[in-house]
Amino acid sequence: MKPQIDMLGIVTSQLPEMKTFFTDVLGFEILLEMEGNYVEFKHDGVRVALSTHEVMAGATGDESYKKPTQGHRFELAFRAESPAAVDTTYAELIEKGAKGVKEPSDMPWNQRTAFFADPDGNVHEVFADLQ
Repeated sequence: MKPQIDMLGIVTSQLPEMKTFFTDVLGFEILLEMEGNYVEFKHDGVRVALSTHEVMAGATGDESYKKPTQGHRFELAFRAESPAAVDTTYAELIEKGAKGVKEPSDMPWNQRTAFFADPDGNVHEVFADLQ
């Protein structure tokens, strides 16, 4: 098998809030929705889906899905067209309801980066390479 990611599945206990975040804040379109416990989004790369802990516990039989989770479980990084677009995009995301974590700044790894959080508290970034 050649390891190639086809789908990023995000498990959440706040599916309605996360669905709203992905549609209204990030602008994703819903491709498939099943019984209020699974949502898959249209995306030009890796498929992105949300599901509940209950669905994953039932599908896998793994009892660990029934335990409370804490901390940051994943990060999505969105490439902006330019350093100036990082500032604009960040402002738009905050205006649409994302929680601001760190305003745009030039980072030591030669990128302009800003950080924001989703309803589950996962921190994501928007970035662009500095010219």
